[in-house]
Amino acid sequence: MGRFPQSVLFCCDHNAVRSPMAEGLMKKFYGQRAYVQSAGVKGELEVDGFSVAVCRELDVELERHRVRSFDEMQEWGDDLSAFDLIVALSPASQRHALELTRIYSLDVEYWPILDPTGLGDTREARLVSYRQARDQIRERMIARFGPPTEEE
Repeated sequence: MGRFPQSVLFCCDHNAVRSPMAEGLMKKFYGQRAYVQSAGVKGELEVDGFSVAVCRELDVELERHRVRSFDEMQEWGDDLSAFDLIVALSPASQRHALELTRIYSLDVEYWPILDPTGLGDTREARLVSYRQARDQIRERMIARFGPPTEEE
């Protein structure tokens, strides 16, 4: 378990499924201990309804999440060099993060989280996949940052 970062950026392919879940869980578990944001390699989708549903089960609210790409993030003045830690949740976002940050001395970690999109034929089966992804993020987060400081 490394030191607790002051600022964390979670990233995945579209900032619609995995990285918003990670951002929401981190804020819920650790409150104000770190500045937390998320971004995607691309930002053309809306936040995924299944992500919203499975996070609501843990009292994490994603409805108002605004999807954004790395490019939009920089346009809005969130400089990547300001983050202590970037956690990539997909191979494409890991490559992108490493490319964008090679001139900075910050850590990029890769957490191989299941991409639940397109898994399952029924709503219930899809929710099971999304819960699996959510729970993988939660387990990695607690292993990396320690037990939640907020009430679960």
